Amino acid sequence: MTADTDTIARDAALEALDQVIDPVSGKGLSSAGLVQGLVVRGGRAGFMLEAPAGHAAAYAPVREAAEKALAALPGVEKAQVVLTAQSGGSAKARDIAQPPPRGGKLNADPQGQVGPQAAAERPANVKRVIAVASGKGGVGKSTVSVNLAVAFARMGLSVGLADADIFGPSAPKMLGISGQPQFENDKLQPFTAHGVKVMSIGFIAEDNSPMIFRGPRASGAVRQMTHGVNWASEAEPMDILVIDLPPGTGDIHLTVIQSVKLDGVVLVSTPQEVALIDARRAATMFHKTGTPILGLIENMSFFPDPTTGRPIPIFGSGGGKTEAARLGVPLLAEIPIDIALREGGDAGAPITAQGGGGAAAEAFRSAARKLAT
Repeated sequence: MTADTDTIARDAALEALDQVIDPVSGKGLSSAGLVQGLVVRGGRAGFMLEAPAGHAAAYAPVREAAEKALAALPGVEKAQVVLTAQSGGSAKARDIAQPPPRGGKLNADPQGQVGPQAAAERPANVKRVIAVASGKGGVGKSTVSVNLAVAFARMGLSVGLADADIFGPSAPKMLGISGQPQFENDKLQPFTAHGVKVMSIGFIAEDNSPMIFRGPRASGAVRQMTHGVNWASEAEPMDILVIDLPPGTGDIHLTVIQSVKLDGVVLVSTPQEVALIDARRAATMFHKTGTPILGLIENMSFFPDPTTGRPIPIFGSGGGKTEAARLGVPLLAEIPIDIALREGGDAGAPITAQGGGGAAAEAFRSAARKLAT
C-alpha cells in the first residue's frame, strides 16, 4: 500500500474502533485513547488495548468486539487485539513531580521507593531470568542482550529474549524478524530466530512510528512482553529468559522488578566516566530492590589497530574493570569496537550466530559461559 492508502486504512480503522464502547468512560475506544500502537498493513490490523486496573475481565468482550470491527474492514484478513491490564496505584499521583526541598535538590519519587519484591514471579515454565541494563543510552545494551541470548542458544540452552525497551525496540531488526505475533489462549506466541524465542513491542507497532506511552500504559506493555507471552511449556521449559531493559531507572525498570522474579542483572557500560556515572545509578537501584548484579560488560572497550592489532582506547581504558571492582562483581567481558558486530546487528545476523566472529564474538561467548554456570 502507498502512504496515502495506509493513512486512509488507519483512519477507517480508528473510525470503526470508535463504534466499540469503552465500558468505563462510555466513549468509543479511539476517543477514550485506548487504541495504542495501531497497525494496518499487509492484510493485518491490530493494536494494544489496556484495561484499567481491576477491569480486565470486563474488557474481554471489548477485545472481541474490537477484533470483529477490524476484521470487517475491506482488505483486512487477520485482526488481532492484545489485551493488557494496568497495575494498581494512581497514575495521576505518579505524574506529579515532587517539589525540590530547600537547597535545590530533587527528592526521589516516593512511588519509586521499593525494596525486594516478594510477589514477583518468573514467567511460567522459565527456570532463570536475567535482565540486561544500562543507566545510559547508546552504550550497546541491546547489542549485548541479543548476542548473549544467541550465545546461550548456541550452547544448547533453551532461550528467550523479551525486548522490554518499549520506547526503542530493536530486537526485531537485530534478529531479522518481522510480522505480527499471534494471540492464542490469552498469550502472545513468540517468534524464533537464531534459536532464540523473541517478543517485542516492535512487532506490534508501525515501522518508524514513535512509541507514545504514558507511564501506566508503558508498564502494561512491558508486563505483556514478559508474563503475557507463551515462552515455554511444562514439558519443554525454558532455561534462560533475557530481558532487554531500556536505559535509565524509571517506570519500566520498577515494573519489571515488581512483577518478574529476576535471578540477576548484567550492567552494560562504555569505559568513559560519563557512562559509568549512570551505570552506578542503575547499580544503586538494583541494590535497593534486592536484585543481584551478576557482573558488568564493558562495550566499545577499544578499537583494534588495523595494522598492528594494538588496542586503541577511543573511550578511555580501565573504567569498566575499576567499576566492577568497586561494585564487587566480575567484569564479564570487554567487547571491542568491531565492524562485523555492527554489520551483523544491521543485517539481522548477530555475530554470535556466525562461526568464528573474532574477538567480539568470543567475548560474548565467554560472558555467556560465565552467566550460564
